[in-house]
Amino acid sequence: MAMWRELKGLVAVVLMMVLAGCSSVQVGRDFNLGSFEDRVKQGETTQADIRAWLGEPRSSGIALEADGERLIEWLYFYGKGQLSDMDRANLKVLQVRFAPNGTVRSYNWSGER
Repeated sequence: MAMWRELKGLVAVVLMMVLAGCSSVQVGRDFNLGSFEDRVKQGETTQADIRAWLGEPRSSGIALEADGERLIEWLYFYGKGQLSDMDRANLKVLQVRFAPNGTVRSYNWSGER
């Protein structure tokens, strides 16, 4: 009887591994980088504008510039792929930096457009 329980447990683990290998994963919320670039204007676009377009940032912090200026930085990201092949996953990252007056100072992005 104990051997049967062990066998059932092993079958369950193998089945979960097989199913996980076929599963897809998604993190973050998708956004359109092209649309963002078309709308954003340095020194004019506000934090409220960015929130309206992209929602709440996934993370926020401080960016220290080379001259010592500290800027608020928001991070947005989105990724999706198959668990069995994460090397082929699609990932987009957008960092938006705001001047002390709350307008966009700069941004960086990487990933698929």
